[in-house]
Amino acid sequence: MTILIPIGILLCTLIGMECFSWFIHKFLFHGPLWFIHKTHHQERHGFLELNDMFSIGFAALSMYLMYLGKDDFGVYFWIGLGISVYGIIYFIFHDWFIHNRFKAFKSSNWYLLGIRRAHKMHHKSTKKNPSEEFGLLWASRKYFKKA
Repeated sequence: MTILIPIGILLCTLIGMECFSWFIHKFLFHGPLWFIHKTHHQERHGFLELNDMFSIGFAALSMYLMYLGKDDFGVYFWIGLGISVYGIIYFIFHDWFIHNRFKAFKSSNWYLLGIRRAHKMHHKSTKKNPSEEFGLLWASRKYFKKA
């Protein structure tokens, strides 16, 4: 397997995870799984929230896929690694930068500020509906316009 194939699988997995995450966030987290996800839309009273269970589930899936592909570093391994890389991006981008869980990540980058604005709009409502902007790395153009 040339190096381009694993890189391609990894990049496709990252793009797929953003699309999949948008879909499950909109239709499952703000749907039948709201009873778990609502903890993310409320004031946090500790370091962890029930919503973090979703991250644990994705981490378990990622590790399982990497385990399945460990012998030949095949497709399963690279998909699992892609899910894991998306999880790392999620942690740094969402938990650290957007929600300031560690209060150490500041930026004046136009892209990061646009994503932060979109996410703040998502959290404007503490209810299941209405809500908008369900993506992590992708948001509507209106959030990237200069203030």
